[in-house]
Amino acid sequence: MMSGNYTTIDNQNVSGSVPAVSDSPGQVSVKFNDTSLQTFPPSGAQGKISAAAGPPRDADDTFSKPASGSPESPSSGGWFKIFTVAAYRPYFDVDTSDVLERIKDSLLPFNGSFNEKTANNPDLYGPFWICTTLIFVAASIGTFVTYLAHKLQHKEWNYDINLVTWSAGVFYGYVLVVPLCLYVILKYFSAPSTLVQLFCLYGYSLFVFIPAMCLSVIPVEIFRWAITGVAGIMSALFVALNLRNHIVSAGERWFLIVVGIFLLQLALSFVLKLYLFNVSV
Repeated sequence: MMSGNYTTIDNQNVSGSVPAVSDSPGQVSVKFNDTSLQTFPPSGAQGKISAAAGPPRDADDTFSKPASGSPESPSSGGWFKIFTVAAYRPYFDVDTSDVLERIKDSLLPFNGSFNEKTANNPDLYGPFWICTTLIFVAASIGTFVTYLAHKLQHKEWNYDINLVTWSAGVFYGYVLVVPLCLYVILKYFSAPSTLVQLFCLYGYSLFVFIPAMCLSVIPVEIFRWAITGVAGIMSALFVALNLRNHIVSAGERWFLIVVGIFLLQLALSFVLKLYLFNVSV
């Protein structure tokens, strides 16, 4: 049926084609083949919208790769990489179960297998938060105990902000300076050890002082000395026994190095007892 220049198509069972009107001049026949039809979205198309959820990706992953010279580029090397976040990202790639397992090993110093377990994945996450927790625990408990001691004797009490700065200097400084010096000594004796492993070992060795500080709230001087001694011996044994196997290759002087490490850790506990575990009015 024709009306002016428009053509009406009757309802027919048409499959993939539109019937052409051959009797009308100037009309073009259009035909759609079934084979040229595609489903949307196309399956298996690379670089286009796929059926799976997620943002579209480039066909050649050109824009998905880090640019050359960027901090995430694997080709960027040299000393400048130590100033990028990507250089330290592998040392924070641990989960809660890993940190808890390493904390448990630090409380069992006689195993001496901490370095072997963390050789392939030493972390700085645990040492950082252990030192940070020690700083706030030392400041808060020291302040609380001092406050109670002054109030019980009806004396005036003033908050000492130096307790926080002093604690930060002791714990952060010890975990940074001592492993660095030990790394230089082990390099001199050609003993196999990495700097990150030493940071990890010394950081976890300080965890035992957290419960020791909490128990120092008890106002009994002998008990505080006993708690400090036990914590210091456990921490010193943990470090010395884990480094012994690596220092044996240093030759005949390995015993002196291990003894020095043990005594240095004990000295730390003695300093903590005098300045953090000691409460006087």
